[in-house]
Order: sequence, then C-alpha cells, then structure tokens
Amino acid sequence: MLKAAIVMGSDSDLGVLSAAAKILEQFKVPFEIKILSAHRTTEAALAFVAAAEEKGFGVVIAGAGGAAHLPGVLAAATLLPVIGVPVNATPLGGLDALLSIVQMPAGIPVATVAVNGAKNAGLLAVQILAVKEPKLRAAFKVYRAGMKREVLAKNARLGRIGYKKYLDGIK
Repeated sequence: MLKAAIVMGSDSDLGVLSAAAKILEQFKVPFEIKILSAHRTTEAALAFVAAAEEKGFGVVIAGAGGAAHLPGVLAAATLLPVIGVPVNATPLGGLDALLSIVQMPAGIPVATVAVNGAKNAGLLAVQILAVKEPKLRAAFKVYRAGMKREVLAKNARLGRIGYKKYLDGIK
C-alpha cells in the first residue's frame, strides 16, 4: 500500500495535524510525519517531497498557518496530490492560511480543507489512496455507512424524545 506523508512547518501545528494521523491509523494507512518549513528548511522540504513518490508515498497532507506557503511549495515540487490544511495560528483565525492555500496559481493545485480540518484531510487522503487499493476502498465504504447509520439513529432519537430532551442529552 502507498504511504501518506503529513508535513507541517512547525511542531505547533502537530495538535491540529494529529487528527489526520488518527484517521490514517484507523484505516491502517502507513504514514510518516515530518516537520519541514517552507521558509526555514526549504531545501529539506523540497528534497523530501521530490523523493516522496520513489519512497512509496501516494499523497501528501501539508499543514501550515500564517502565510501558509508549505502546501504550495510542496505541490510545486511533486506530481503527488497535496492536501493543504490551513492552521489557525494567527490573530486572523486561520483565514490568512486558508486564503494562502486556496489561491494557488493555475497548474499547481492544492486540495484544501477547512481551517484546522485535518480529519477531512486524512479522509481525503484515504479516498485518494483507495482508488488503487480495493481493501481500503471497502473500509472507507464501511466508514461512510457507519456515519449514515449514526445520523439516522440520532434523527430517530430526536423524533422520539423531542428537541428539548435531545439537547439536554447533548449538554
């Protein structure tokens, strides 16, 4: 099975990016986590991503806050799909990171999830890898069916007990 890479510019992003790691663990996708900055360790970041495909990686998840250049820099140096995770790391609430990641020039795409949306980045990475991995695709199908059952069960409970009691149960 192809591996996933989780790359972040600072260890302060690990709290957010760990949600992607948990998803990859849940689906038994092998992965590596790296701290490589687009600005402070440019050469190391470029060397890692340039060799990623030959080292068995199939997708890169890149988290960044502030100017958030890391996902775009990595995407420019590889043909692998890159998923950007904007991290809320500044007084702007992650909006600066979100805009930096989604405003990539034509020809260098970065799939982008919500601010601090590392769980969805992990799930998107699973979906990407599942294109060539039937067992992973089957596991993802089970995961999605479980989400459906969960929502329908909540809907049934809401209908049985009413919204006020339901809200009391959530608190």
